[in-house]
Amino acid sequence: MITPWEVEGVVDYERLMKEFGIRPFSEILDKIPNPHPLMRRGVIFGHRDYERIVDAIKKGDEWAVMSGFMPSGLPHFGHKMTMDEIVWHQSMGGKAFVCIADVEARFVRGLSVEKTREFGKLYIRSIVALGLKPDNCMIYYQSSNRYVKDLAIELSSETNFSELRAVYGFNPETSLIKMFIPMIQAGDILHPQLKDFGGFKPVVVPVGADQDPHLRLTRDLANRICIFSFERIEGGVRVRSRKGESYLEKLKDLDFDLKAYEGHIDIFGDPEKIEKAVRNLEIELGGYAFIPPSSTYHKFTTGLRGGKMSSSKPESYISLFDKPEEGAKKVMRALTGGRATVEEQRRLGGIPDRCVVFELYTYHFADDKTLEEIRANCESGNLLCGQCKKQLAEIVKEFLKEFQDKAKSVDLSEFYILK
Repeated sequence: MITPWEVEGVVDYERLMKEFGIRPFSEILDKIPNPHPLMRRGVIFGHRDYERIVDAIKKGDEWAVMSGFMPSGLPHFGHKMTMDEIVWHQSMGGKAFVCIADVEARFVRGLSVEKTREFGKLYIRSIVALGLKPDNCMIYYQSSNRYVKDLAIELSSETNFSELRAVYGFNPETSLIKMFIPMIQAGDILHPQLKDFGGFKPVVVPVGADQDPHLRLTRDLANRICIFSFERIEGGVRVRSRKGESYLEKLKDLDFDLKAYEGHIDIFGDPEKIEKAVRNLEIELGGYAFIPPSSTYHKFTTGLRGGKMSSSKPESYISLFDKPEEGAKKVMRALTGGRATVEEQRRLGGIPDRCVVFELYTYHFADDKTLEEIRANCESGNLLCGQCKKQLAEIVKEFLKEFQDKAKSVDLSEFYILK
């Protein structure tokens, strides 16, 4: 079972992609300038509409990356993966919006305001230590962002209990606040496109597969709340109005060839120029003109003893703020893809694709050449699990020491933080 709040059992990523229409990331990999290692290694395995982001990067157009963290426990290596993705997207020219989801932590996990603030500070220090830059960046707590809350109220008028039940499995016993959380999440995702933040633009949301229900719902809401909708046709764009035919009359003032029909208008010319002009008109008319958000999906970080690495399960993770010696000890206790005996391992080799240690190398600690050497030595039986763990334990120990020194010394005064 997979929901935004719970993951159980073995995750079949191919089934998820087929069931929910997630497209394979491999199909666009060769179009991305200098792709992130997580993209090249298949850890980022799927996407929705990421072509919009690639086009914006190549054209130098305005775009943004947005994702968030629920401060329900200490930040760990699962969070680091998302932080690395945000930092990479910012380095590629995107404006970064980083959410500390304290509302969700309070009402879904039951944490106090004080605790969410305490954890939230650690998440902020972590992503800054990992390379987030103050320029072109906004960090905020959900509870302090009036744009998100106001937008959540507006979006809630576009959905109902039946839809939330279908998407999230809610039932009559589900609390109203938990039902409202998806509206807040949608507000998080869409608010970078509000006028005060530069208006409509492509926005990518890097997430784990468990967050896809939020993205599916938000994409639908982005369309529903807008005045105009678009359909590509031969030679142009078919435009309809969700808010009444009187709005279609306004389109006749645009500088394009067009044909008016009952219920829609066909506009001829460059589709991108047409959509941009219609979205600008919508803004003038008081609408939102949202572009449905893009998204990327990464595989879950496996917990040290199996399952998903989770802040609510301390035994499952290595925290970014564990003492370096404790982090090294946790590596030594992690599950591996080794065989039952040393003799069998030397004869048959290990199974790196079932190994938490190899996964940590893949996601965080090895360049391509080193990773392939580790894989080859494991599969040949030349590298035993004990040796491999000891090597990684030293790497993790050194990383935690350097990271924590950096996290303590970062200057947050340079950042725009809503708190």
